[in-house]
Amino acid sequence: MPAGSLGVIEDIARRLAFIHNTLKPEVLRPTIIVFAADHGIAAEGVSAYPQSVTASMVTNFLRGGAAINVLARQSQAELLVVDAGVNAKLASHSGLISARVGSGTQNFLHGPAMSKAQLETAMLHGRTLVNEVYEQGCNTIGFGEMGIANSSAAAVIMSQLCGVPLRQCVGPGTGLDDRGLQHKIAVLETAMARAPKLSKPEDVIAYFGGFELAMMCGAMLRASELRMAQLVDGYCSTAAFLVAHAIDPHLVDYSFFSHLSAEPGHALALEHLGVKALLQLSMRLGEGTGCAVALPLLRMATALVREMATFDEAQIAKVSRAAKDAGSQQD
Repeated sequence: MPAGSLGVIEDIARRLAFIHNTLKPEVLRPTIIVFAADHGIAAEGVSAYPQSVTASMVTNFLRGGAAINVLARQSQAELLVVDAGVNAKLASHSGLISARVGSGTQNFLHGPAMSKAQLETAMLHGRTLVNEVYEQGCNTIGFGEMGIANSSAAAVIMSQLCGVPLRQCVGPGTGLDDRGLQHKIAVLETAMARAPKLSKPEDVIAYFGGFELAMMCGAMLRASELRMAQLVDGYCSTAAFLVAHAIDPHLVDYSFFSHLSAEPGHALALEHLGVKALLQLSMRLGEGTGCAVALPLLRMATALVREMATFDEAQIAKVSRAAKDAGSQQD
C-alpha cells in the first residue's frame, strides 16, 4: 500500500513495534484492570450518585453485568477488578483482587485525601499487579477506574498539574445538572484555596487523589518499565496518567489514549500531553470501557504488519516497472 494510506492505524503499528521492540508486533494476552475506590469528597454532594454506588458497581463487575464486562468479552480481553479502597465490606469473590489501602480517602475539603505512606502503598500495589500480569504473558494492558466523586479528584489534579483554571476542568461527571455542577465547582475551588502549595506530582495526588488513581499511577509507571503497551481510558484515568507522566515524561511513548471523553477537561489534558485520542465516541462512563473499544484497533494494526504482503511480494512494483519500460519503448 502507499505509505500513510492507513493513517493512524499505521502509526499504531509503528509505535507497537517500538514498544515491543520487534518488527512483527503482536497483542498478547491483553488485560484491562479496573481499580475501584471511594473518595471522601463525595460527602460534599459533588456527585449525582451516593457513595454506595461504588460498591454496587464492583458487585456488578463481578457478576459480569456491567458495560466493561460486555465490551471486554467482545474485545477478548481479560478483566481484573481491584478493590483499592472501597468504603464497604465486599463479599469474597474469586474475581476480586483485594489491594485495599483504606476504606476510602479522607475529604480533601478539610485536608489531605491520603497520607504519603498510603500513597506509597497504593503505588506499590499497582506495580505489583502489573508484574503479575506481565509474568503471565501479557504485553498490552488497559487501565480503568470506578469511584463515585473521582471526577472531582481528576479535575483538581488536572488543574494543579496542567495549570488550567479549575472551571475548565470540571464536568458533570455522573450526570449533574447545572445547579449541581456549580455546587461542585464551588466545593472544589474552596478545597484548592485551602490546600497548601504542592510542588511535586506525588504531593498533588496524595492531597486530592484517590486510592484507585494512585494505584493506577504506579501500575502505569511499571508497565512502561516493562515495555508493555498501555491503553488509557477516559478523564479520570488520564488524571492518574498526568501524575505518572510528571514523574516520568517517557511514559507517553508507551501509551495510547483510547478515546476522547465527553468530560470537558479531557481534551485540555490530552492537549497538555501533546497526544490525540484514538476514538471520539462521546463516551464518559469510565470502567475501562474505552480501552475495550480501542483494543481491536491495536490488533488490526499488528495484523497488518504481520500478514499483509509488500509490493514486492505481491509483484505490484515489478508490474509497475514493466509497464513503465513498455511505455518508454513505445515512445
